[in-house]
Amino acid sequence: MAEGTFISASTFEYWLNKAVEWGNTTTLESQQDVCLHLPELQAFLKQVSGAIQHMNVTSVLKLFPLIGQLLGRLCWNPFVVAHEESHQNLLHCLWCLYSAEPENAVELKANEWIWTLLQSLTGVDHEVRSFVQSLHYPDEEYHSKLLKNMVSSLVKELQGCQCDRSSLFPRLPPDRLRGYSVRCLPIVTLPEAFPLVEALLTCHEDGLDESLSAEFLESVSNGLLQKKIFLSEAAVMSLWLRSLPSLEQGFFHLTETLISQPCASLLEVEAIITDSLLPKAAACHPSLFRVIDDFFRTMLLESDGHPKIIIIIQAFTRCFVQALLQMQPQMPLKIYFPCNHQSLVMVLLVNPSEMPSAAWSQHLMSIIQILKGIVEDKEVTRTSVNLFENWFLLVHFGDWVNVAFQQLMMADNISEMLLWLLMFYYEPHMENQKENHSQENMKSVYNQIKTLSNTSTLNLEDLRTALFTGNLCTEQNHLKELINHLLVSFLLFSAGGHKIAKESVQLFTLAGAATGGISELLASTAHRLKNKRCGASKNDTVQSTIELLQQQLLETQSERVQSNDILH
Repeated sequence: MAEGTFISASTFEYWLNKAVEWGNTTTLESQQDVCLHLPELQAFLKQVSGAIQHMNVTSVLKLFPLIGQLLGRLCWNPFVVAHEESHQNLLHCLWCLYSAEPENAVELKANEWIWTLLQSLTGVDHEVRSFVQSLHYPDEEYHSKLLKNMVSSLVKELQGCQCDRSSLFPRLPPDRLRGYSVRCLPIVTLPEAFPLVEALLTCHEDGLDESLSAEFLESVSNGLLQKKIFLSEAAVMSLWLRSLPSLEQGFFHLTETLISQPCASLLEVEAIITDSLLPKAAACHPSLFRVIDDFFRTMLLESDGHPKIIIIIQAFTRCFVQALLQMQPQMPLKIYFPCNHQSLVMVLLVNPSEMPSAAWSQHLMSIIQILKGIVEDKEVTRTSVNLFENWFLLVHFGDWVNVAFQQLMMADNISEMLLWLLMFYYEPHMENQKENHSQENMKSVYNQIKTLSNTSTLNLEDLRTALFTGNLCTEQNHLKELINHLLVSFLLFSAGGHKIAKESVQLFTLAGAATGGISELLASTAHRLKNKRCGASKNDTVQSTIELLQQQLLETQSERVQSNDILH
């Protein structure tokens, strides 16, 4: 028994006799006697809860054999339970007696009895209803008030019994914290119970093992996704830190939403991502970022680099970086990207929209020099894992690849460095000999297209011929995507391209890649340019061309669907 909470048998007998005497408080004299003794009763019940809070029910019954009779009679006394503090003290005593994992028949029977009493305390039976109605108090409001009192009592205990990190003896044992989470299961989605759910999730623990029950964590996670539970950001992050399945559930709910529901723009995509709280959680807790990044890594590999997955990764990364920059103090980037060179992370972390377009070329050269140096470092074994990790990092910050295509199309002379970056992005595992061959073909196509950009009378057939000058379109699928990207850059960033943009849509399918990747590329370019502070007139022309291409793609896809319906 806790020090300072000794209770004699005679004291228990006194209060049991009082409870019997009060009965159902049908007489005025007994009602007055209850009211007179309420302050003493509160003090006694606090002593009882203090004495039994760290004991199992079997030990409690041996020490206080009359406790069941006493609590049972008090719980059915409407005058006692109508008093807020007495009601809270009774609830606390019952919760202390409840066994989260009963080990014998006595504890099982005690649990059934406790649930009956809890239902009477948090419900409105006939006797209590009559009493409440005599006070002109609405039943629903009374029930809500009782539940709030119960929750308030438990929250106060949790807040007052936080694990003391300077002490070897935690004031709240893990099994009791687990017990509270189990008992909370039936009410976890009730608004009155949200403070208790918050208190349980944010309760600090010193142990390595999770104290809260898996069922409780799963119920909270499901409730959040179904919009049945509303918690603070700190509580949600604590849930994800405590439960990997909850984090995984939240992540896949977000990605499935983004994949299944078409969004008007990447601004809308980023708004949905930000509202999920995952980017902020990833910025605040590097361990969560690494887990989320692993989820993305798996999705990217399983989808063979699907454009929609890539654009979601890039949108998430932008939201994450925004959250990261708002943090004070900021943590070392090495904690977030342990597998990458920090110099590369630093240069990629800068958003193109945050610097003048005149500085893009120099910054791109810095990115390429660092990346090329890492990939071609002879002292480091060129493994598929090393290549993938560097490529995966580049995927996160794909806006710079988009800028590289723009720079390539607007430059006077071809840049071998820019070509290397684009080849690496679309085919990172290519062997040196094959890489040189493909790069030569790429240069040939680029030179032909670049020549067309200065032609005054450009037509579609000239562009078609230029695209098929080399053999890239008959090679790997990823290099076909590279050609499509080059074609998009030509249509957007050259005067000749603007003029024949509408009829050029058919060339995307001739190049061999699905039009879905083009849609993502156009959306990404539009988003980047909207965030860029540069010449309005030039951007307006590019934006109008993007809208034209998007409209033509939609019409082309619609025609294909109709054709398939007719054929089938």
